[in-house]
Amino acid sequence: MLKFPPLRLTQTVLKGGCAAKVAAKELRSILAQVRFPPNPADVMVDAGSFDDAAIFKINSTTALVQTLDFFTPIVDTPRNFGRIAAANALSDVYAMGGRPVTAMSILAFPLGTIQNSVVVELLQGAVDTVSAAGASLVGGHTIDDDTLKFGLSVTGLVHPEHVWSNANSREGDVLILTKPLGTGALTAALKREEVSEEDIRDGIESMCLLNEIASHLGEREKSGIHAATDVTGFGLAGHALNMARASAQSFHFYSSEIPRFSRAMEFIRRGFLTKAHRTNREYTQGKVSFGFKDPDLEELFFDPQTSGGLLLSVSAEVAETMVGQLISRFPATAVVGKVLKSNAPHSEAGALFFE
Repeated sequence: MLKFPPLRLTQTVLKGGCAAKVAAKELRSILAQVRFPPNPADVMVDAGSFDDAAIFKINSTTALVQTLDFFTPIVDTPRNFGRIAAANALSDVYAMGGRPVTAMSILAFPLGTIQNSVVVELLQGAVDTVSAAGASLVGGHTIDDDTLKFGLSVTGLVHPEHVWSNANSREGDVLILTKPLGTGALTAALKREEVSEEDIRDGIESMCLLNEIASHLGEREKSGIHAATDVTGFGLAGHALNMARASAQSFHFYSSEIPRFSRAMEFIRRGFLTKAHRTNREYTQGKVSFGFKDPDLEELFFDPQTSGGLLLSVSAEVAETMVGQLISRFPATAVVGKVLKSNAPHSEAGALFFE
């Protein structure tokens, strides 16, 4: 019988969670060189605007939401890794206004060094989270690989007239964020063995929390959401820039109002950063400006989130009520900025300012 040494999942990989994503600037460069044929009319949303999921219209009342997300371990406990990876993948469906219905797993792990009980725990965490979302994990694909990787392909449903995307922010909208920032710095400290999972429990529980907001909102508030995206590996700045570009608007953020985990700034100041902090800054170069002089605070807005919150662009008339409706489920929910008209041509639109 094989004997396995004590295992910390974060020590088996070079980078974990959404910090392992290909840099946004590099990805855009790659995709720009691929010749995609025109989509049929039934494809309502594709990858062109770097949105969270694709939308395919089936009929006048039903559209499919399709997404896929996987990554390497971001925490040490297998069940928590499964919970976080599942919540992160499901979030893409929620960010489009959809309801997840089925999921299929994507799993790679080294048979010779990771015992089956670890994989069982990982999958159980994912199954529990998918079930909590009212969906079913119906299958998947598994390979023997040198590095543990896990995620889900998720299919959801949405009414074609109620799709949220990142492309419809309007001048005068209010920006709302539903979860704190800082998971990149927290988990970097964990990987460097400076803290335990218990020390960053607030971050882990936030990453496990499903981004399902529709059931917590009234119909008026739901209809007041003009655009949405979930904040993950490209950081708040990167995902906000994608939304601003797609909407041909500019975003003005209130830096002091943006929620962050209690130890996030401590860890950033101690240098617990990832490669993604640098590549996220490079991606937004020339498009983001700061009205303060605090390089550590800047890093917070480039911090690569895993299973981060939703960034919502909503009608000013419903913003206050919406925050009140969400705060019981998402205690950090806050108004974090506003949408301004872009003065640039549409092809060059998209600018961020953090006051």
